[in-house]
Order: sequence, then structure tokens, then C-alpha cells
Amino acid sequence: MELLAHNFSSDFARSAHLARGAGDDGDSEALVAFRDPQQMSLLVRATAFVFADPRSRQLHELIERIAPSEATVLITGETGTGKELIARHVHGLSGRAEQTFVAINCGAFSESLVESELFGYEKGAFTGAQQGKPGWFETASGGTLFLDEIGDLPLAMQVKLLRVLQEREVVRLGARRAIPIDVRLIAATNVDLAEAVRAGRFREDLYYWLQVIGLPLRPLRERPGDIMPLTRHFMAIYAQRLHLGEVELGPDAQQALLAYPWPGNIRELENVIHRALLVCRSGVVRAEDLSLSGWHRAPAPAPASAPVPVLDTWAGGADIAYAAHGAAGQDDLLAAERFARAWQALLDSGEAVEFEAMQQELVRAAWERNERNQVRTAKHLNLSRNILRTFLKKAGAID
Repeated sequence: MELLAHNFSSDFARSAHLARGAGDDGDSEALVAFRDPQQMSLLVRATAFVFADPRSRQLHELIERIAPSEATVLITGETGTGKELIARHVHGLSGRAEQTFVAINCGAFSESLVESELFGYEKGAFTGAQQGKPGWFETASGGTLFLDEIGDLPLAMQVKLLRVLQEREVVRLGARRAIPIDVRLIAATNVDLAEAVRAGRFREDLYYWLQVIGLPLRPLRERPGDIMPLTRHFMAIYAQRLHLGEVELGPDAQQALLAYPWPGNIRELENVIHRALLVCRSGVVRAEDLSLSGWHRAPAPAPASAPVPVLDTWAGGADIAYAAHGAAGQDDLLAAERFARAWQALLDSGEAVEFEAMQQELVRAAWERNERNQVRTAKHLNLSRNILRTFLKKAGAID
């Protein structure tokens, strides 16, 4: 595979490259990936993004058109679709490619710390502030600042962020003097900001300020043409890392990969390929080596008034997930009753119960029910945020 490296100046962005490889039809497809994914921060949801599917090629053409501008970009998409990779790609194609790229996860800071982290603080601004510190806007000045999970910003911080974007200057915590900044902002979210605006959780004026250029990333299930190029990429990466030599993909495995809906998107695909290469025999990956979860293949749950059917291998997960979600307007007792009946039906089915998979699916269902907001999900499940993040990592929902 020929690698065409972007000459990024920052160490964080320098480890990205643009690769081109031959597809099944002999055409070349652009692939954005990290040279060493293990050195990437935990903000990275996916370590590769390919532009082989026609819809992805359209996205790539749009990126090439808008990247040289200074316009604010809002990237939307499910967890694991490669939002940070796309942000880095936009930066790499811009006039700021030789400058700093700073990636920040807005959901990683508590409400009390987010202002000082973004805008900095002066000495004595609060107890323990022994010296001043620049915020991330100052650090990224001259380059690009990527704000991931921007939908998790508290409303009070959204007001201050809007002012910074409008005035192009920051005021450190405890300071009176404004500091000019020169930053291109790229934001990303996995929640529907338009819906958040309607619900009063996100400021409408900030939403329109961010939405100068929108880059919606489709989930992997909606761009099947990207699945096999990504699979080949990950197989090559992990075969080399595991010293396996050449590894082939069996026809049954290829069919299974194309049929699976990939709820965890690119990150889940990478994990599946990694595991498959660990367990495969004779240098051939077969369908049984993929260990694809069946929980996500269930049809939509029946209405609340309908009786809960005897569950087959796939339907159990759907009903349990439905109970964890809770239908709109149902009380907790009904949800708990549905869960108990689904669990009993699964036990009665005689199928092997993978408790860890069940646990992960319950956490994932609550995560989706709360619009992938960690604070609300932790409160919903009565867990600390750190414990929730541990469960979400095991479920492949976050890195």
C-alpha cells in the first residue's frame, strides 16, 4: 500500500497519513489513518477512515473544497465513525497544516474546570493557582482547535464560547485583559444538536455559528463500500503487529462482515479484526473467528401492549435493550417487568448466557437512551462516571 504523508507540524497530527490502496475493482480509494494508533489519545474513536463507498467519495470531495477556507466546521456522526480523523484531515488540507492541531473532549471536564481549561487562568485566580496557565484556545492559536462532544458543554459555557468565537479573543479566568487568538474551530458531536436546541439543552445562536459547514459522517452500515477496504487495512496492520505473515479472509467471513450492521462503526470493525487475527488458524479468517455479536440484529421491539414473545437467539437482546431504554410514557415498573420477562425467556430458551455481553448491551442501551451523554447515562444507571466509562469501553462504545 503506497503511503502519501501529510507534513503536519504538530506531533499530535504528524502521526496521521493519507494512504491509497487498490480496491476490489482495481480503483484506488483514499484512506486516512494513524501511523501508530496506540500512541493516539483516548479521544480517538476510530483509527482509520476510507473513502471507497460512493457516499464517502462525495464526502471526500466536499472536504477538499472546504478545507482551504477558514470556515468553522461541524462534524456529526455516531461514535466510532471517525470524526477526529476527519477533523485532522480537514486541518491537513488547510493553510494551517504546518501549525498546531489541538483536540479536546468537552465531555472529559467537569463543569467547574471547563472554563479554565478552555480559556486559561491567571495566578491566584482560585485556590491552588500558583501560576498562570494558557487555555486550549491560546495553545491552538495559529492552528486548529477541535472540540469533540461539543453537545456536552454546559449552557453557561456555551455563552462564553460564543463570545470567544465572535470576538476572536479570550479572557483568562481571573484576568481583565483580553488576549487575541487566531484559531480555526472544528467541532464534533454524536447527538442531534437541532433536537438539543429544541429541548433547550443547546443555544440556538451557537448552533448556527458552528453550522457554517456541516460534515455529516454516515454510519458504517450506510456505506458498505468502505467495509472491505477498512478490513484489509486493519488485517494488514494487525498481521504485522502480531507477526502473523500473510492472512487471508475467507468468503464466509467476508459475507458476515458485509451483512453485520456495525453499531460500533469503524472502531468495532477494528476490534473484530484484531480478535479474529488472534484466534484464526492456518492463516485464514473464517466467519466463526469474527465472533460478531447478534444482539444488534434484532427487529424493532413490539408495542408495549403486545405480549413478549418467546425469545430466539437474537430477539432476547432486543427485548432486554428495549427494557433498558424504557418506552416514552412508561413507568419504571413496566420497564422492570419487561426486563424480568425477557431475562426469564432467555434462560428458558436453553441458549448459553454470556453475562458480560448482556451487561454491555444494557449499558449500551442506556447510553443510546440518554443520547450518548455520559453524565445523564451515569445518573440513569446510578453509576459513577468512571465506572460507566469502563463499561462503555468494554462495550466498544468509546475508547
